[in-house]
Amino acid sequence: QVQLVQSGGGLVQPGGSLRLSCAASGTIKNIYDMRWFRQGPGNQRELVATITRFNMPMYPGSVKGRFTISRDNAQNTVYLQMSSLKPEDTAVYLCNADVSSVMGRSQYWGQGTQVTVSS
Repeated sequence: QVQLVQSGGGLVQPGGSLRLSCAASGTIKNIYDMRWFRQGPGNQRELVATITRFNMPMYPGSVKGRFTISRDNAQNTVYLQMSSLKPEDTAVYLCNADVSSVMGRSQYWGQGTQVTVSS
C-alpha cells in the first residue's frame, strides 16, 4: 500500500509565498515522475509542475518563474514552492506520483490541500 500525504497550503495575500509538501510512504521500490496539479472553482484539473526521478523540473506554462518544484528522493517527498502568488492561483492543489511498489507500478494521489490567495 502506498500513500501520499500532503501538508502546507492555506490563506495568503497576493504577492505572498507558500510551500507545499507531499510525502510518499509504504512498500515503495521506486518513485518516477512526481507532479503537482491544481483544480480551481469551476475549472478542470491543471498540471502545474512535474519533476523526474533525476530531478529535471518541467512547468507547462502559467506558473513558470513563480513556482519551483523540487524533490528529496531520500525522503520520498516532493515540494512546491510558490511565490508571487496571484488570486488566480487559488485552487485545491494535489500531488501525484508514479510509483513502483510490491503491488506493481501505478499512479497515486495526495489528499489535496486548499490554497487561497486573497487580500
